[in-house]
Amino acid sequence: MELHLNTTLFFFLSTTILLASTTASHPFFPSPDDTDFIRSSCKTTLYPDTCFTSLSCYSGTIHHDSGRLAKVAIHVALYNATDMGNYVSNLSLHSDYRNTKETAAIHDCSSLFQDAVDEIKDSFNEMKRLGWTGESVKFQLSNVQTWMSAALTNEETCTDGFQEVADDDIKADVCSRVVAVKEVTSNALALVNDYADNVAAMG
Repeated sequence: MELHLNTTLFFFLSTTILLASTTASHPFFPSPDDTDFIRSSCKTTLYPDTCFTSLSCYSGTIHHDSGRLAKVAIHVALYNATDMGNYVSNLSLHSDYRNTKETAAIHDCSSLFQDAVDEIKDSFNEMKRLGWTGESVKFQLSNVQTWMSAALTNEETCTDGFQEVADDDIKADVCSRVVAVKEVTSNALALVNDYADNVAAMG
């Protein structure tokens, strides 16, 4: 319970900071155009419905800024990956050690999500520093693309580990939850790629 409360507090604070940093020059008044921008941008992702549903509530923050859109998408992926990591970590503490394949898959998944969370967190922090470190923005975005891709691979590897596990409620629940996290992570990566393409096109 304490871990859950701390996680909730962390994301409340980070969301507050995110909104404050992205609305300094833009009031938080979403318009239909803002929502349309998100809907249109989400068409480039593999899961456009999930993309729009998870990001449209931030339309007043994002406006028509593809950089902000990518940063918010990473933030959403981080929230979901952290929540999943906490869930599977707790699950590993109560595994049925008589089911060795399932127990091994759960422990591997927990480790993989720890790595994924770190990679998404690094990506979010890099997006917040764009243009402020003296490094090329293209180089920074390349780092984000690498880390987000690695996070997605770790999430996919988690579900791969359950392929030889007999079907049961735990397997179904874990895999279903991971699929949802993979969708928002994949969408975030796609939006980062779009933003990187926009930056490259500007020279």
